[in-house]
Amino acid sequence: MTQVTQTLLKTRVGDTFVHQAGTEHEQAILFLHGSGPGASAWANWQYAVPTLGERYHTIAPDLAGFGQSLHPDPAPQGIRRWMRLWIDQILALLDELKLGRVHLVGNSMGGAIALHLLAEAPERFDRAVLMGPAGGPIRLSPELDRVWGFYEDPSPRTLAQAFRWFAYDDSAVGGNIDAIAEMRFALAMEPRVRASYEAMFPRPRQEILDQLVLPDSALRRIQNPVLLIHGRDDKVVPLESSLHLLARLPRVQLHVIGRCSHWTQIEYRDTFHRLLEDFFTGAI
Repeated sequence: MTQVTQTLLKTRVGDTFVHQAGTEHEQAILFLHGSGPGASAWANWQYAVPTLGERYHTIAPDLAGFGQSLHPDPAPQGIRRWMRLWIDQILALLDELKLGRVHLVGNSMGGAIALHLLAEAPERFDRAVLMGPAGGPIRLSPELDRVWGFYEDPSPRTLAQAFRWFAYDDSAVGGNIDAIAEMRFALAMEPRVRASYEAMFPRPRQEILDQLVLPDSALRRIQNPVLLIHGRDDKVVPLESSLHLLARLPRVQLHVIGRCSHWTQIEYRDTFHRLLEDFFTGAI
């Protein structure tokens, strides 16, 4: 697999921590991670960035409010203000890297961010893959409510419990969920990371999901080809979210994986990478 570099880039919006591989390749893929306590680009894309970096310039930033990227102080209040910051951050990053048009991959909340980017700046993106995406009008699941409300009862044990909802089978993520939780817990408890997260996901959390939804009129105007990938057994963001998008996006297809929950890119990473390569080359 291709070597991955880490860089803290200063853009017009602020600091963005970025993982990159395959910088010599002409075509680029931008990966947007999801939410969750201690979430970061590397936690989501540690396999995809080096693997796809063999053929593409792969770019995975920590979104504002996560990991080592900017943590505004005071933090934005309300998910729409965070969405404005994420859109501005990503477009500023593409400008800083001097990239005109890239493929786009969004996971979970990153899928909703990807949809907003396609609606606002479609000329900056070619094809898009949305994996287990938020953005459909779904009811808040008990699992997602506990994930977003993690700091109401923070501990490595509750974090490990959340990760077991993300994976259909512990063995697919190495089997040692408790060890992964211990590692992620340390990052989650950093004061600035916690402050950003609590500002993003206050109660009532159903309103957060509702505000991530793009109107049907906006979805129908998105002309970028889109591939939806969803775990059939996803309890965090149910399959209904992708079914909603399937019925409204003009140039769209859906791939559903059985015995798979929310971490498709980890549980079925070989299948996931193959789907991305086939889609971005136009094979599917």
